[in-house]
Amino acid sequence: MNSRFDVGAILRLGVPKKRFKAGDRIFLEDDAGDAMYVVLSGAVHVIGFGRVLEQVGAGGVFGEMAVINDMPRSAAALANEPTEVAVIDRATFLQLAAEEPEFALSVIQLMTERVRTRMTH
Repeated sequence: MNSRFDVGAILRLGVPKKRFKAGDRIFLEDDAGDAMYVVLSGAVHVIGFGRVLEQVGAGGVFGEMAVINDMPRSAAALANEPTEVAVIDRATFLQLAAEEPEFALSVIQLMTERVRTRMTH
């Protein structure tokens, strides 16, 4: 489950990018969440319940629940290798949803898949 998104549309909005070294934490479980991330290069491990829940590679998204609700992070995210991400805050997400409705639908589908997968494991 590694949904891919139109990275070009995201980058055209001029979203900020961040780089992480292998092993760097992007966020920890229970951190306040104010953004979601799109992996531009590298790979990220999403970790919860003491195990890797998912590896997200280039074009994949993680941390998306933070732009939907104001709850603390439900998992941690660590760079598994040198990684660059695009950072999408709530305002940018809403702009993308208005301009690219398929993007919003893809995020909702991804969240649904992740919830179902985690409930069955």
